[in-house]
Formats: sequence, C-alpha cells, structure tokens
Amino acid sequence: MDALTLALITGLGWTSGLRLYAVLFFLGLMHRTGVYTLPGQLDMLAHPWVLAISGLLFLTEFFADKIPGVDTLWDVVHTFIRIPGGALLAAGAVAGGDPGLALAAGLLGGTVAAGAHFTKAGSRALINTSPEPFSNWTASFTEDAVSMGALWVALQYPLLFLGMLALFVLMMLWLLPILWRGVRRIASKIGQTANGA
Repeated sequence: MDALTLALITGLGWTSGLRLYAVLFFLGLMHRTGVYTLPGQLDMLAHPWVLAISGLLFLTEFFADKIPGVDTLWDVVHTFIRIPGGALLAAGAVAGGDPGLALAAGLLGGTVAAGAHFTKAGSRALINTSPEPFSNWTASFTEDAVSMGALWVALQYPLLFLGMLALFVLMMLWLLPILWRGVRRIASKIGQTANGA
C-alpha cells in the first residue's frame, strides 16, 4: 500500500467521521465535473441520484449541526452511519483489485472514522453545556472547513495529510479520556436532576 492509497483511505475515513454527507457530495461533484477522477468504485458517487440525495443530506446536516442540542442528537444517530460510511468509502476506493486490500482499507477507514466521530461528538457535547450559541456555531463552521480542507490535502498532498493525521491521532489519544470524563459528568448531572425532579 503506497502513501497515496493510505492517505486516500485514511482521508476518506477521517473526513467521513466529521461530515460524511459533505464528503459524498463533494467527491461526486468533483468527479462529475472532471476536477478529480475517483478511484475504485467511488465513481458511483457522481450518479445524479447519489448527488441529489447526498446534497440534500449535506444541507440538512449543515443546518442541524448549527443548533445546540440538535447537533448532539444528530451525532448520536450518526454514530451508526458515519463509521460504516467511512469504512465503505475506504473499501470502495481500492475495490476491484485485491479483496483483502479492500477489507483492510475498510477496517482502517472505519477505525479512523470512529476516532474522528467520537472526538467530534464528545467535544460538541461539552461545548453544548455553554448557554450561548456562538461557541457551537464556531465549532460547527470549523468542522465544515477542516473536513473539506483535510479531504483536499489528502487528495493533493498525501504525505502532508498523513503527517497531519498522525498529529490528530496523538491529540485524540490525549483528548478522548478527558472528553469521556466530561460527558460522564454531564450525564451524571442530568441523571441527578431527573431523579431530584
């Protein structure tokens, strides 16, 4: 597996963990307009129906992610969508050749998607404890920009993306236990409030 393939697999997984529908829509649009030729079986993302549905879901997620509380519910539901989506995209990028490579790509893409998703979901749950909406909006717009920027870097500069991903993984390993403790503390307070009522 060369650096370009590894960057593509992990890039699709990582960005899917943040913004799956945006990834699907913009990859399909880039292929359809000839800006970028998608590898493997990903050319199906350029099908008009796939573009229409992924575009509609992208717009829905764009607005849902800006509403405190709704974004956390959206993240909970999308735990079961983003991670398999990242795995399928990664496997689809190398499909048609070696089935073992496609399976390995799917496992790696799903794992990276899970890391990105749980880091995003945990941090947004903590941000939502703030009463003002501006921190939520800032986080959401930052995630929009970072996911699309990371996808572009993965496609154009694979070695740079792999270096950035290594830094993210180190940060994630440090941050996830902190986020988990914070989410548990919030859940505990909600439970105590519900029991007191």
